[in-house]
Parts: sequence; structure tokens; C-alpha cells
Amino acid sequence: MKALVAVKRVVDYNVKIRVKSDHSGVDLSTVKMSINPFDEIAIEEAVRLKESGVISEIIAVSCGVSACQETLRTALAIGADRAILVETDVELQALAVAKLLNALLVQEQPDLILLGKQAIDDDCNQTGQMLAALANLPQATFASKIVITEQHALVTREVDGGLETLQLDLPALITTDLRLNEPRYVALPNIMKAKKKPLDIVTPHTLGVDVTPKLNTLRVKEPPIRSAGIKVKDVATLVEKLKHEAKVI
Repeated sequence: MKALVAVKRVVDYNVKIRVKSDHSGVDLSTVKMSINPFDEIAIEEAVRLKESGVISEIIAVSCGVSACQETLRTALAIGADRAILVETDVELQALAVAKLLNALLVQEQPDLILLGKQAIDDDCNQTGQMLAALANLPQATFASKIVITEQHALVTREVDGGLETLQLDLPALITTDLRLNEPRYVALPNIMKAKKKPLDIVTPHTLGVDVTPKLNTLRVKEPPIRSAGIKVKDVATLVEKLKHEAKVI
């Protein structure tokens, strides 16, 4: 059984985001970039399935600039067998990424497709659903538990009312949530081994996909600065301020 896992290069979650002075976007010139945490969970789950004998090969895929090779090397260090980078300098939106991944699905014919439920930079939560629609695949989103059998995937997913369990026919697409697993610490020997694993580079043109953006960002601005809090001497004063100043009760 073959698994394809999509990973994205994003600003590290510990970094404080700064908006460019012209408000055209976020300043990425000097910030630390890392693998999207939800995608790291997806890679970890694929590796665990391989270690249990369910999966025989894991392919990590990323779409974006040349620096995304670093993200793919991280995925290879975690345990992926090989990687594919769809290299482009065009700003990729969710639909374009879904189309690129769909083109790779046609080539690779994986039995299981894993993605993080969303990327922490745009929080779109769209790519997995769009890819499932384009590829006409059964899907389960927000997975907190995955059990794979020879013909099916049993997925426990988190919904507003609690937990829902779905049975999907393979091949299938699953997006991962935080409580699915805790990614392992990548040891130095695995980082060194990852440098020797195959990493292929293709372009949207070779895949026959048009990645021209469909949306234009007009302006990006930081959220308003919150005013400092104050201390009150007793509960009565707190209630009074909530009523007349904050007007929340």
C-alpha cells in the first residue's frame, strides 16, 4: 500500500508575524520557516502505519518555492521514503494546490492520501476537501484516530457534537487533527539519511496545471492593539465596569 502525504512550508508557529510597511502581505524575509504542524502529524501517522506493516511506501509532496526542499527533507527525516517538489514562484492558493496534487495522484496512484486539516498561515481548511472532490475520492476530515485494513479506512473524526466514526473505501483521503498523534523528535542520524533519499522536482507546466491566482489580496493589516487591563478592588466594582464600560452584561 502506498501513501502520499502533502506538506507545506509555513512561518514557524513560535514566530511573531509582522506586516509589510506597504500592507501588501506578511514579511517573510528574515523569519524562521518550518513544516506545517498539522502536516507533520500527517507524516507521523503515515510513518506509524508503515512501522505497523500497513503501508509499504510513503511519498511526501510539497508545492512552492525552491526552499520547500528543506520542508521535504524534514518529512524524509521523519520517515518518508521519497519526495516530490512542485516548484513554482507563483503564490499558490488552495485550488491550485489541489489541482497539482490531483495531477500527482494520477501519476502515483496512492492508496491513502494524508494532509493536515489546515495550514497555520492562511487557515483556509480547503485543500483536502477540494482534492477529494477533484479526484472523486471518499474523504474524512479532522481525524483523531485512523485504522487501516486491507480494503477500508476506519476514521474517528472530531465534530462539534463530539466524535464521529466513518468507514471509507480505499483509496481515500484523510485530513489530520491535533489529537491524532504527537510527532516524534527527529534524530541526527535520520536527518543525515534524509539527505540521500530521492527528491524529484517538477513544475506545474509539466503537470499540465494552471496555477494562476484566482483571488487578489488588496490589503493586509495587523489586528488592533488591545488596551492594557486594570485591577479592581472587589467583585462589585468588576460587575459595575462590565455593565457600564464593557457593556457585556
